[in-house]
Amino acid sequence: MSHYPLLRLKKNEDQRIKAGHLWIFSNEVDIAATPLKAFAAGAMAVVENARGDALGLAYVNPASLISARILTRNPGIVIDSAFLIERLRRALALRERLFPQPCYRLVYGESDGLPGVVIDRFGPVFSVQTTTAGAEKLLDPLLAALDELFRPTAVVLRNTAALRDLEGLESYTRVAVGTLPDSVILHENGCQFRIDPAAGQKTGWFYDHRDNRARLAHWAAGKRVLDLFAYSGAWGIQAAVAGATRVNLVDSSEPALSLAQDNAARNNVANRVSTVAEDVFDFLRQAREERQRYDIVIADPPAFIKRRKDVTQGVEAYRRLNQAAIQVLNPGGLLVSASCSFHLEPATLHDLLRGTARHLDRHLVLIARGGQAADHPIHPAIPETDYLKALFAHVDRSL
Repeated sequence: MSHYPLLRLKKNEDQRIKAGHLWIFSNEVDIAATPLKAFAAGAMAVVENARGDALGLAYVNPASLISARILTRNPGIVIDSAFLIERLRRALALRERLFPQPCYRLVYGESDGLPGVVIDRFGPVFSVQTTTAGAEKLLDPLLAALDELFRPTAVVLRNTAALRDLEGLESYTRVAVGTLPDSVILHENGCQFRIDPAAGQKTGWFYDHRDNRARLAHWAAGKRVLDLFAYSGAWGIQAAVAGATRVNLVDSSEPALSLAQDNAARNNVANRVSTVAEDVFDFLRQAREERQRYDIVIADPPAFIKRRKDVTQGVEAYRRLNQAAIQVLNPGGLLVSASCSFHLEPATLHDLLRGTARHLDRHLVLIARGGQAADHPIHPAIPETDYLKALFAHVDRSL
């Protein structure tokens, strides 16, 4: 018998949970039987349906629209460091089957049975994000579990995600374990990159596009490449290593481009890589006016659509970006159009490219589609875990 309190669902509100989802919304809770206000943010509870059948253990946040997230279907388990060690072992076993080097997303939230937790591994250095009150409550045993399994050189807590605001959590960054080395190096697709896990974007790196970058590299030899929103050069530098004759990296962040310059030198392609610290839309406008042309343009922006209410404005931003990118492509060029916005449907991005090509009187065909790498596994019952899109389009003169 569990020592955790009960959280009861309304009649017929258990179907989605039985189908595999792990979220419980506040309007699904029988607050007459189990008032949400009785729970402290992050407290554990046994979830049961209206008939009193136990559905699992979850942590609760009465202040959030997603009022509970299930950690296990076994209501008799105690959520402690031993439980977390077991979850980390499972996640590690999958990654070690997939990747030859210890550079990957070790934990991807719900897909790895740890809702609200993201852990990126850079060899002996780990970057941890907790985006929910329940995950924040588990930080101490989670850090203990990481130490037990990996003995890390350093663990950085990058708790600056906007999702924390919805959970009533403050933002902060700190080194929780050890000392960060002067250089944190990761390996991806045969290249090396120095990153800044304490001050860089998100956790310091975007592993999700690993496979898409590898695919592009196969087509980069002998091409002139424009990498927009380049950050520290992941796309462009891998294209240069693959034989691109010239790579321009454009980003508004000078610190990010400083890392990119270092990474170009680290991979012996500094003589073919240049950087421009400028707003991407301003750069594209000037490039169009000056008739600059590229053989490959990579448009991989930050999420233009963070919430459902931003869809209309965000779709317009993606349209403007892709139109401007096509306008600086040579005939027969390759456009990589990517989006990390969950609320941008794949069909919408597809149709956006179709409409933009017709508006510009171009012949555009899709030659490949990509998604997130295997260290971001998609939970088939949780569509929110499937967010990344990458369309590879060949763009030529009109027929």
